[in-house]
Amino acid sequence: MLLKITIIVVVVVVGLVLGVVAIGASLAKGHVVSRSARLRRTPQEVWDTIHDVDRFTAWRPGIKKVERLPDAEGRPRWKEDGAHDTITFELVEASPPSKLVTRIADPNLPFGGSWTYVVEPTAEGSTITITERGEVYNPVFRFMSRFVFGHTAMIDEYLRALGKKFGEHVSPVGA
Repeated sequence: MLLKITIIVVVVVVGLVLGVVAIGASLAKGHVVSRSARLRRTPQEVWDTIHDVDRFTAWRPGIKKVERLPDAEGRPRWKEDGAHDTITFELVEASPPSKLVTRIADPNLPFGGSWTYVVEPTAEGSTITITERGEVYNPVFRFMSRFVFGHTAMIDEYLRALGKKFGEHVSPVGA
């Protein structure tokens, strides 16, 4: 009886793993998602915060350390040491105080992509919209990103932390 139960459990677990891999493999590697938040701060105040790499650890709770790296082809680079991984980024475009584009600059990760930050003035302050153009190469991570964590989880975490830095509660919305 115990052998029969063990075989059933093994078959179910193997089936679940194969199902996750199959579903993940069937999903597109790339995705594009956008989220926005309103802040009672000027575009310049928002820009100064999101552009100041050296102060990320002061307001982004998941970032333990930021290390500046040598520029690559004139583009500033830095490494963020987070709770779960270390990621190298580079600045692709900076148009103060309205547009910032960064991208993951580490080809050895199971994911990659860019974030485009657009800061627009409003009557009460500004709206920041972050658009992620991401790729998830590993089918298991692709499944997890799509169905467990959600593609917008990191953007929402970032926007909530930005709001908290300014003493505000923000609720990110689809853009």
